[in-house]
Amino acid sequence: MDASIQRALNDKLYDKRKAGALDLERLIREVVAAKDDAKVEAILDQLCNDYAYAVHQPHARNGGLIGLAAAAIALGSELPKYLEVIVPPVLACFTDQDARVRYYACEAMYNIAKVAKGEILIYFNHIFDALCKLGADSELSVKNGAELLDRLIKDIVSESAATYVSVLEQPPPYQEDDKDVLDDGVELPTAFSLKKFIPLLRDRIYAINPFTRTFLVGWIILLDSIPDLELVTFLPEFLGGLLRFLSDPNRDVHVATQGCLDKFLNEIKRIARIKKGIAESKRSKGEGKRKREDSFESGSVRPPLEEGDEVDSETAADEEELDSEDDWVPGQDVQINHKAILEILTATLDSPLGKPPYADSHQKTANLPSQSEEDGLLESLRWIVEFLDICPEEVLPFTPKILAHLLPAMASGVESIRQAAARVNTSLMDYVVSLSDDAELAAVPNNLARAHGDRQDGTASARASLSSSRELEIRSPTPATGKPLPRTPTPGTSGAQPQADLDYAAAVNSLTLLFLNDHEATRVAALTWLIMLHRKAPRKVLAFNDGTFPALLKTLSDPAEAVVTKDLQLLSQISRNSEDDYFTNFMVNLLQLFSTDRKLLETRGNLIIRQLCTSLSAERIYRTLADCIEKEEDVEFASIMVQNLNNNLITAPELAELRKRLRNLETKDGQTFFVALFRSWCYNAVATFSLCLLAQAYEQAYNLLQIFAELEMTVNILIQIDKLVQLLESPVFTYLRLQLLEPEKYPHLYKCLYGLLMLLPQSSAFAALKNRLNSVSSIGYLHITPRPNATTPSVPSFDRPNRLKGREEGIIRWGELLEKFRTVQERARRLQRLGADMDDSPFGVGDLRISGGDGTGDMKQATGRDGGTSGPTRTAGGGRDSPAGGANNANSAAPKPDPPPKSRTGLGRQLGRFSVAGRGKRNP
Repeated sequence: MDASIQRALNDKLYDKRKAGALDLERLIREVVAAKDDAKVEAILDQLCNDYAYAVHQPHARNGGLIGLAAAAIALGSELPKYLEVIVPPVLACFTDQDARVRYYACEAMYNIAKVAKGEILIYFNHIFDALCKLGADSELSVKNGAELLDRLIKDIVSESAATYVSVLEQPPPYQEDDKDVLDDGVELPTAFSLKKFIPLLRDRIYAINPFTRTFLVGWIILLDSIPDLELVTFLPEFLGGLLRFLSDPNRDVHVATQGCLDKFLNEIKRIARIKKGIAESKRSKGEGKRKREDSFESGSVRPPLEEGDEVDSETAADEEELDSEDDWVPGQDVQINHKAILEILTATLDSPLGKPPYADSHQKTANLPSQSEEDGLLESLRWIVEFLDICPEEVLPFTPKILAHLLPAMASGVESIRQAAARVNTSLMDYVVSLSDDAELAAVPNNLARAHGDRQDGTASARASLSSSRELEIRSPTPATGKPLPRTPTPGTSGAQPQADLDYAAAVNSLTLLFLNDHEATRVAALTWLIMLHRKAPRKVLAFNDGTFPALLKTLSDPAEAVVTKDLQLLSQISRNSEDDYFTNFMVNLLQLFSTDRKLLETRGNLIIRQLCTSLSAERIYRTLADCIEKEEDVEFASIMVQNLNNNLITAPELAELRKRLRNLETKDGQTFFVALFRSWCYNAVATFSLCLLAQAYEQAYNLLQIFAELEMTVNILIQIDKLVQLLESPVFTYLRLQLLEPEKYPHLYKCLYGLLMLLPQSSAFAALKNRLNSVSSIGYLHITPRPNATTPSVPSFDRPNRLKGREEGIIRWGELLEKFRTVQERARRLQRLGADMDDSPFGVGDLRISGGDGTGDMKQATGRDGGTSGPTRTAGGGRDSPAGGANNANSAAPKPDPPPKSRTGLGRQLGRFSVAGRGKRNP
């Protein structure tokens, strides 16, 4: 360059540098016109090395930038050959510390790009990276300059990115014939490469600056709007970052990102519709072609043409249309990686946004998502719902992972998230149900799939669901009856593609882990899924049930009644479709759970037993439990369990049919059932006595009372007798009270009730039973009064016909049953005494001794000194001598008896001196 130009470009004043640039432009035009390429290169080299790369001379760098821009303008059409020399120094100035240098670099690049146009796309990645940083520049002038350059580059990309090929890539001139061959065989690369740009976009998509995010979203929208680029095929590369943009507090970023995601989703849906339509069109044409072939084979075709005949034009056109290829439709060849997109969406569900907030007040604000954070999770849920409609077979492999994060979101503290999660859950469950090959399972009501939303799932709804499930038979399809469900063909796939299947092992494991979730709605939804999966494929679920069975048993201790109800429904459903060994194992494990968790037995024992009896055979349950209890080593627990089962047997409406069967001892089934219960009921004396009353075996009950005299009448036994007296006044024993009107037919019934009266101390129960007997006492004495007819030799012995008929026939061996009762009670008494002897003191805390040998009938508390309360002291439940009895037993307390008068002789004189070893904690 001339010395004058060099001095002007190095001047600190902009006007002088601009004048020098104009002189340089004229000089280069002359050199280009003279075709002196060497001098052009020398000038450009001088501008780069002496000016643009002069890092510590800002004026020289500014001069170099304006000089390079002037050179680009002067080169004109020759510019592509020199871009590799001109562009790098300008790009280097984008990172200069001086804001003015950065601004002039934007200005220079603007002028260069305006001349180069499509050729500048070769350096698109470098320019894009620089603009990405300059868009967040702290200097306003630099940001404005970068924005102008960005607009120009966007215009160039919109016009030329899809088709422009650099002149440097053009082949040398050939003969015309050779050129045609070359054009047909070689596809020249375009200046802009989307594949090379995507890695840069993937790196920049995780930027935090809102200006950078706005810049990125703008470019993504632009590139997606160019039809031939098909940016949607690379969506998995940057979708995760876009979803993060939705949580940006800047509203502009949020709005732009939401619009961008909507466009992508609509484009995916459009492509799916196109592929589906093409598949249906091919299928219909294929069917038409087969019909023609069938008609040809059947002979229903036209005879061969004679010479001179003409072919029908319409027929020829149809055949030509069938043979020709279909017209190309935009979007039909676009391949979208649904699997990669779903991986990103499920990973978003795993974010803290998908987890429900803590209930603690000090953690609530920290974990509760803001409005902007909710949108990211809601968008992921919306995409999953749409994908279930677009490509459900692609979603199916992700079902276990989706469930693991979706169901906790159903208990989110945000209403919109709960509703969105419920929609995804419903759609996913409907699709999984539709996968079954059993036609009957397709008729599963939709309300089952939506049962997760019922957070107040009561016992009545559970019974209805259980009854409906019993009507649903699970069986594998046969060639005669098993017809696959009609399914909508997947877009872009043929109908012959095999149906996708669910990974049952992973799904069951994911759902089982959700039993530990803190929220009731999540646990209910997990159990609802397990119920549906077991109904659909019981064998597949049972194959992995060994690991889930302990978790299902543990869930019975759940504090939420709706969870326990669903758990019992699932356990019952599994037992109903399993062999007897599995059912027996279930009952054994249930008893072990009750034995180790007495609180569960106290609070939920009745609910569990009744729900199981509702969904399964009550007689089967009671027979199996009776067999297990008879082998129980823990006498105390066996007594408590028998007491619970007996209370439910007497009071539960679900066991009404079982009570009717027990009252019918004339049949062999009734006798065997009675014997099975009696042998295990022996662990609890009062329960055994009430079982005999229920079965109307009054003579056997009276014989049991004779053995009662040999037992230690503990406070617990007295409490149970008190409750039995109250039950005798209930509607269940209406038949018994009416039988009091027929003393000659039921003589032992009077003895049983008077025996109870003799066992009770004077209390409200004593008074109630006494009043009941007094009301029929005159009738009761008639059958023992001698008849006035002297010719009658003796009073006949009246008993209920055939009630003890088994005594002679050997079906019910009443004597053996009495001996069994005596043996079990004696064993319990020995163990009770052994435990008392092992205590540090003769009586533990709360031990009671009822002393009646002196005829006073006083009850004294053994607390190391004489004296105490008068009458039997009672516990309200929870101790070892006050077993849990459920709703009708555990928390009910008989009223305390009135203090007996000192002159009265009653309970003590009848039973003598006996002690009560109540080792549990006493609650006066």
